[in-house]
Amino acid sequence: QVQLVESGGGLVQPGGSLRLSCAASGSIFSINVMGWYRQAPGKQRELVATITRGGATNYADSVKGRFTISRDNAKNTVYLQMNSLKPEDTAPYYCTARTIYGAVWGQGTQVAVSS
Repeated sequence: QVQLVESGGGLVQPGGSLRLSCAASGSIFSINVMGWYRQAPGKQRELVATITRGGATNYADSVKGRFTISRDNAKNTVYLQMNSLKPEDTAPYYCTARTIYGAVWGQGTQVAVSS
């Protein structure tokens, strides 16, 4: 079993930055890919970014050049650095891990971008 705990959300003005963290515990060896999704009100959940065990990354077109996903294997933690935030980035952000047993989701952390 894998457990995920997110942190780092909050309220920020347009153009500001936030860093989200996702700490994994449990059967870490079973994790292949970790990533972040978001789901704005009235919209479908969408991929934000993913990172593989080997460090390969993938980003949604809407966040390329502004967001950076990274991982600290020693801390079993994945980060999402979000710069140049826009109001349309407002959503709860969910950390996910694809494991050999299936997908695991965190509880979500709210990001709000507003002046």
